[in-house]
Amino acid sequence: MLAIQAVRIGGPEVLEAVDLPIPSPGPGQILVRHQAVGLNFIDTYHRGGLYPMKMPAVLGLEAAGVVEVVGEGVARFKAGDRVAYNGTLGAYAEAAVVPADRAVKVPDGVSLETAAAVLLKGMTAEFLVRRCHKVEPGQTVLVHAAAGGVGSLLVQWAKALGATVIATVGSQAKAAIARDLGADHVILYGEEDVAARVAEITGGRGVAVAYDGVGKDTFEASFKSLGRRGVLATFGNASGPVPPFAPLELSGKSLYVTRPRLFDYIATTQELDDSAAALFAVLGSGAVKIEIGQTFPLAEARAAHEALEGRRTTGATLLIP
Repeated sequence: MLAIQAVRIGGPEVLEAVDLPIPSPGPGQILVRHQAVGLNFIDTYHRGGLYPMKMPAVLGLEAAGVVEVVGEGVARFKAGDRVAYNGTLGAYAEAAVVPADRAVKVPDGVSLETAAAVLLKGMTAEFLVRRCHKVEPGQTVLVHAAAGGVGSLLVQWAKALGATVIATVGSQAKAAIARDLGADHVILYGEEDVAARVAEITGGRGVAVAYDGVGKDTFEASFKSLGRRGVLATFGNASGPVPPFAPLELSGKSLYVTRPRLFDYIATTQELDDSAAALFAVLGSGAVKIEIGQTFPLAEARAAHEALEGRRTTGATLLIP
């Protein structure tokens, strides 16, 4: 089967197409034949060495497809079931073996392409707005990279929960996307002082929470944009990791800074199922929509990584086996 390996740590050039045997599921596992594979920034962190791993390695943590073979002791699925998963490395391939307790059924009415595009990003948005910081009606929230995969979902979900959303983007084209998603205010972070604009918009009160998947380049602006007892959820490193800071800096407004990971919020099968159920419910309601902004053949994963890191993508990106 076709698979894409990172042969060593480095840039997109280290991604190579290889021919691997189709794996067989062991006890508690299922073999999933992929129809679509999700592309996520965490894939670039694995490839680039920010999150160290043994090389060579087949990248990818998210895909959707059909169960082909069920391993011994699996009662959760049967052959022919439509499933999606995230958190299991090896998704950049035509098929993969996955622990049955880390996959979820895809409900009728949700395409496998949508499931592959939304599961990891959507569960990330779910835990951020419902559990990391519970967004309440009337709150004002700041969402960075609002036209991107997670950011676009955060904007919509926060609006559905009754929040006022301030979005930051990197271009006028992405500003239009953020407004279409429902953002109340849009800031171009390359042209404007984000914290100053947030202060102006909020009458100096600041925001209840800043959702920051960009990292180094936006951390200071996020920090300065918080209101009293505000929460900074720095959940990604698109521009690089956040530099060290002194805890004393939190004392000015009794602030909170957290570096959450999705996998700590879906650590149990029950948490996984609950998160997926909330995600599929909000999609089904129409309050949140997923845009598949671009697709690439699986064999062109290198080009997909170049586009993602070059900020040339909008919404979700899929690799199609």
